[in-house]
Amino acid sequence: MYVSNEWNDYEVIDTGNGEKLERWGDVILRRPDPQIIWPIANEDKAWRDVHGHYHRSSSGGGSWEMKKPIPERWTISFDQLKFYIKPTSFKHTGLFPEQAANWRWMMDKISNAKRPINVLNLFAYTGGASVACASAGASVVHVDAAKGMVQWAKENLALSGLGDRPVRFITDDVFKFVQREQRRGNHYDAIIMDPPSYGRGPSGETWKLEQSLYPFVESCLSILSDKPLFFLINSYTTGISPTVLNNILTMTVKQRYGGRISAGELGLPITKSGMNLPCGILGRWEE
Repeated sequence: MYVSNEWNDYEVIDTGNGEKLERWGDVILRRPDPQIIWPIANEDKAWRDVHGHYHRSSSGGGSWEMKKPIPERWTISFDQLKFYIKPTSFKHTGLFPEQAANWRWMMDKISNAKRPINVLNLFAYTGGASVACASAGASVVHVDAAKGMVQWAKENLALSGLGDRPVRFITDDVFKFVQREQRRGNHYDAIIMDPPSYGRGPSGETWKLEQSLYPFVESCLSILSDKPLFFLINSYTTGISPTVLNNILTMTVKQRYGGRISAGELGLPITKSGMNLPCGILGRWEE
């Protein structure tokens, strides 16, 4: 497991009964998590003394119950990186803190490459990886289909004092963007992707990770440079093993370029129990 244990501004305080108790800076939130199938060891005052509690609805979705006033959005830091946090209607806050383990790895790879690195970040959300790569000196192309998330990513980059770095923000369907890059003959030294379990393209095309991930990764080979640095796949799709990502990368990137693959779970330390909370999986290829 790749545990993101370098945070000061974020903490999983406790877990149990399908929920996690988290600290985001000075704000305490209680949110559902399907991986937490164990009981709360001691549902003490901390579980009740929260700023916000997200309740699942039996009909799908859910809503926030705000118990204390909080800012419309606030800032947390990871090293020199800064991010805006805001509770959204679909339980998320705009950041997946377990990804810090990937940020650190990518920053180290880019810093130690001793050459210019062009990064393509697909399904890029609010830009945690884009900000991390830019801070390490890479040129970044950030692509996401959601206009609001791309704007959030721009604001995160500026918040981190990196607004002058060479980052292009593109609101587009990632599949069509990759096809256009193939036709243009553009190439990247590193590709990051965090594909959804399900999705629909602008013309009604259906994405289902189990059927679509392998051919999409294969199509990305044509936009890798002659000397790629890394290829990272994240997944939060239930039932997909890290070995699946290992196998896909072995049959695509490693078959063409050699190199090394590692795969496993992402995790966050739980302060109260000393255990780790599983938070999705990753597959990494590196030169």
